[in-house]
Amino acid sequence: MQINIPGDVLEIICRLEDKGFEAHVVGGCVRDTLLGDTPEDWDVTTSALPEDVKSIFDHTADTGIKHGTVTVVSQNTTCEVTTYRLDGEYRDGRHPEEVSFTRSLEEDLKRRDFTINAMAYSPKRGLTDLFGGRADLEKKVIRAVGDPEKRFGEDALRMMRAVRFSARLGFDIEDDTKDAIAKLSSNLGLVSNERIREELMKLLTSPNPGKLRDLYGLGLTGVFLPEFDVMMETPQNTPHHIYTVGEHTVRAVENIRPDPILRLTMLLHDVSKPKCRTTDASGRDHFKGHPVEGEKDSKNILRRLKFDNHTIKKVSRLVRFHDANPKAKKTSVRRLVAEAGRECYPWLFEIKKADISAQSMYHRKEKLSLLEVYEKYYHEIINDKDPLETGDLAISGRDLKQMGIKEGKMIGMILNDLLEMAIEDPSVNDGKKLRQIVKEEYL
Repeated sequence: MQINIPGDVLEIICRLEDKGFEAHVVGGCVRDTLLGDTPEDWDVTTSALPEDVKSIFDHTADTGIKHGTVTVVSQNTTCEVTTYRLDGEYRDGRHPEEVSFTRSLEEDLKRRDFTINAMAYSPKRGLTDLFGGRADLEKKVIRAVGDPEKRFGEDALRMMRAVRFSARLGFDIEDDTKDAIAKLSSNLGLVSNERIREELMKLLTSPNPGKLRDLYGLGLTGVFLPEFDVMMETPQNTPHHIYTVGEHTVRAVENIRPDPILRLTMLLHDVSKPKCRTTDASGRDHFKGHPVEGEKDSKNILRRLKFDNHTIKKVSRLVRFHDANPKAKKTSVRRLVAEAGRECYPWLFEIKKADISAQSMYHRKEKLSLLEVYEKYYHEIINDKDPLETGDLAISGRDLKQMGIKEGKMIGMILNDLLEMAIEDPSVNDGKKLRQIVKEEYL
């Protein structure tokens, strides 16, 4: 077989080999090429020591010199070149105590996580596949290299990576590998929340986000997102639902496009339902107040997982208003858009459609019809430039000062009052009319 390696990467391999060293492309780029995909990155592994690599190439950066990685910078690309290595003992479930270099490609490949990521290719030597990675690609399975318990003991994040690769590729996890994850799932607690967050987002935005069920079934969410476990175990005895809160959530995630904000919102939109659940005398469940509580709880969860402030603000705000259903009146829609804020739109329409599609068929047609009216009025409001915040008013704080109102709090109160009037009747938003109202009611 032959792999077409980009010219700049091929030149790196050739120059290393011209100096008497072995060099191969390795890992994900080999896997993706065999799957017929275009790799995002090309990594090279070599028998050359880091100092050898730096002496051969003019432009390099010590991006991971401790672990043998030097980035070679060429005209059109950057490429990580890593020396064959052996990892020492892992005592913290995250990092080897020490790294030593080796001249053996086999020893280097032995330390890798999964068979499909443990293949190397050289134009001279062809494909090196010591652990059956190509066969596992054909069988569509994720299998650990060697002893899965040892691999996961070395780096507990590999357990999440197994599920993430399963989601990205649509593969199943091999039984022994799966059993090892279930046995060692608590070790994920040794991993930083930043690393967990990165794996979670790759899974969430993959073609198969429903693999969240595997994170739950294998005990992984119990470590970093215990709220999800409670959701999976909370029933919804109501005509509007046929699934547990968690299963409804997974289906809602599956029903929305793979935008990080949207999928995070669907993951957390009902996070507070379990604690808000009450059951009436007829046995019907209610979840009053769960969007308001959800805004608070989603903020706490996202902070715990070290998300950035923009993501926290956006997702928690969308969670807060995901269940808002204005009356089929333009004024009601205008008022809700003003309350939620422009930043929630048009995202909320996608969110509500995904939410409804993960519910029962009870009144689904009516819900979707009302949503169409809601969206229609929203677009009319935006196109007509109806006032939604005080900055949209045809009068400003400076105007009020010129009219003789000096106190800041009073100016703010008047602007808010005028906005309420303009939301109710946008025709009020005229400079002369607003000044006349101020003269009659506040001066």
